[in-house]
Amino acid sequence: MSRAALLVLADGRFPAGGHAHSGGAEPAVKAGRIRDAQDLAAFCRGRLHTAGLTAAALAAAAALGLDPLRLDEAADARTPSPALRATARRLGRQMMRAARASWPSPELEALAAARPRGAHQPVVLGLAARSAGLGPEDAAHCVAYETVSGPATAVVRLLSLNPFDATAVLARLAPEMDEVARRAAEAARGGFGELPAASAPLLDITAEAHAAWPVRLFAS
Repeated sequence: MSRAALLVLADGRFPAGGHAHSGGAEPAVKAGRIRDAQDLAAFCRGRLHTAGLTAAALAAAAALGLDPLRLDEAADARTPSPALRATARRLGRQMMRAARASWPSPELEALAAARPRGAHQPVVLGLAARSAGLGPEDAAHCVAYETVSGPATAVVRLLSLNPFDATAVLARLAPEMDEVARRAAEAARGGFGELPAASAPLLDITAEAHAAWPVRLFAS
């Protein structure tokens, strides 16, 4: 396995479109639920252990070689918000473009042909990790980190939060990211019947409201 490939895939500068999304942080800031670094840590922790765990397991399963079309259907079933389903597919389409350019493979080509409007982003990420020679834990780590780094970066912009404080939040969450990645990979090894379906209903509710805002800084 290539640790350098893992760094490339997890790098925020990888052109997969994540920079345009706040992971639910923008509506949380507007509602007053995120006001400082302490609130950010609580938000990220909740997101990591719910939606993050579910997405990490889907990515790990794709990296293991489970059927990506069935995984895409599983992701749909685990995403009750139409707005978040649309976001996941837009991000998946962008991730697919970047992955096919970086690590071309027949599996990526087949999924792109089967889902021309985009598969769910975690599924594409897991297949990209597989094409890059990475394993399920690597894919799960990428998703776990992305789950919290996106909101942290967004809050720096939304609140003018000190970036050192935001980075400290991520650093302190590192042991929990490791644990979520471990649990996700273990679940993926159990097959479709063991994939988690943890969710955060408030993220679904606020995503629907956010999608209707006439003016917003982030796409989601």
